[in-house]
Amino acid sequence: MNLSDSRVAVPVPRRVSAREAVLTHLRDAIGRGDYAVGDRLPSEASLSREYQVSRSVVREALRGLQALGLTVSRTGRGTFVTADGPPENPTFGQYSAQDLVEVRRHVEVPVAGFAARRRGEDELALLTALVERMDTETREPAWVALDSQFHVAIARASGNPVFAKVIEEIRDALARQSAFLNRLGDRRAESNVEHRRILDAIADGSETAAVAAMTTHLDHVEQTLITIVWSGRTSDAETRPTA
Repeated sequence: MNLSDSRVAVPVPRRVSAREAVLTHLRDAIGRGDYAVGDRLPSEASLSREYQVSRSVVREALRGLQALGLTVSRTGRGTFVTADGPPENPTFGQYSAQDLVEVRRHVEVPVAGFAARRRGEDELALLTALVERMDTETREPAWVALDSQFHVAIARASGNPVFAKVIEEIRDALARQSAFLNRLGDRRAESNVEHRRILDAIADGSETAAVAAMTTHLDHVEQTLITIVWSGRTSDAETRPTA
């Protein structure tokens, strides 16, 4: 199985950010061979003029290309193409995206249900504090750390130390994946909403709602991975940058 075989439906095309649009155009240009492996991409200033966006938007798009493994930045020389497409199954630390998708569905979905049934007041207070901090946190590394803490805390609230051990084992990979999705898929705001729904279900003691909320969250994580790794979900018009 790979992520492209997922049961998750392809989403309705959406309006994307300027950074995401520039990233998509550059990735597609590399895939078409407009920029071959070894070529240097145009400068930030040139790309800014071409796409009519700020240099900060271009800079973030270029960082996205590096995160995909398509380019490398060489100080004083520019950005060079190193591959013509992203890896089919990106790796986060020790584990591949496919590994994480499979494990998280089999572990975190039931874990959320157990947490709704078994959580104590201290555990609920911790989960609430984490969600509230994520809602207001603006620093990317800090948010990513809170995200992984949230998932670990749910596993601990399940009352089963084996579940907690499993999530602790993949904690670093979850953080790396989260940073990847935020940088390339603008996932943070959506994740905050999804985390809040998981928290509300756990607070209400509803196993069914907690399972459903975690399932939805993981569906969206997987779909974003698919969108990032397998381009072509939108037309040129739908991904045209806007300042």
